[in-house]
Amino acid sequence: MEFEKTDGFAELLRQAAQGESAAQELICQKYERQVRIVARVLLGPQLRPHLDTTDVLQSVHRSLLVGLREQKFDITSPEKLVALACTMVRRKVARKWRSHRRQERWNNPSSRSEDLFNTLSAIPSHEQDPSKIAQYKDSVEDLYKNLSQMERTMLERRLDGFTTGEVAAELGIHPVAIRVRWSRLRQRLENAGVYADWV
Repeated sequence: MEFEKTDGFAELLRQAAQGESAAQELICQKYERQVRIVARVLLGPQLRPHLDTTDVLQSVHRSLLVGLREQKFDITSPEKLVALACTMVRRKVARKWRSHRRQERWNNPSSRSEDLFNTLSAIPSHEQDPSKIAQYKDSVEDLYKNLSQMERTMLERRLDGFTTGEVAAELGIHPVAIRVRWSRLRQRLENAGVYADWV
């Protein structure tokens, strides 16, 4: 089966949403390579024992098919499909990271958080080029220096697997108010090149 980029791609999505296995396989082939690369970078040595790239790919594929079936996505091109799949990867790995940190906290309540700056620096960046990675580290350092104590505590707790409600309770802030703070903080993280999905 060959599909043109416009009408043919829309037809491919329609067939995949209706459960046609050949169309679903073609859809997966369009993003599989990129999803595996992104997942491999994001998982890192800490998460690889608990989750591998095949697990991530299968999870993304299931989520995409459900979304297509329920008409949740507006995907008009193969490029948008790949971009959506990669966004899903980042979110799934971030959730796994927080779950893993939360479990570590339950298993060892007395353990101290890692230094926030080192943790932020360890989060994979959008870049692969060594010079741009160095710029990313500088950007993270500038961000870190300009965080308030409350923002540092928010990030530390979130990266340790605390829920938004738990962070709000610890800081004595209403959950609605802390969501506004999260929104602003995530924007600053994105501006620094940090995957905000991790918090």
